[in-house]
Amino acid sequence: MQKMTSAYANKMLKSLEEDKAFWVNKEETSSTYIVANNEEPVVPEYNYVQVANTIAEIDKKIAVIKHALNVANATAKVVVGDIEMSIDTILIRMAQLNKRKNVLDVMRKRLPKAREEQRSYMSRNTVPEYRYINYDLDLLKEEYESVSKTIMEMQMALDRYNQTVQFEVNM
Repeated sequence: MQKMTSAYANKMLKSLEEDKAFWVNKEETSSTYIVANNEEPVVPEYNYVQVANTIAEIDKKIAVIKHALNVANATAKVVVGDIEMSIDTILIRMAQLNKRKNVLDVMRKRLPKAREEQRSYMSRNTVPEYRYINYDLDLLKEEYESVSKTIMEMQMALDRYNQTVQFEVNM
């Protein structure tokens, strides 16, 4: 049994994934070799059992850490503003709010009235067309700021949790 924070677990997962990539690459490059009929073969060093076992052990560690991380994310509660939320709910909600923030960002940058460009050189309509916004720009800017503030509060709570709260991993 080992205790770790989410931040440490994620760094450990990254290291394990890099280690696995090394062994997968070694298998890919060393499991076969090419030799011409008139030359002495240069056989790369490769042991299938060793490589397969090493990859399996790394995968096992990754699965154990990810499971412990998922359990911790689903059960640990933190306070964001005046609401208590689980870490997985924060992650889901932040993704939703970031998508909404992107939409609001595009909308807040629009001019109240903008001339539309002609779509075709063959267009017969020579009268200019205008696009008007159909919303309260000030209200939209307030909403954008509110969503940004909420995302920031969630990120701060998440960062605090990731750096300080420990959970157990059965290594």
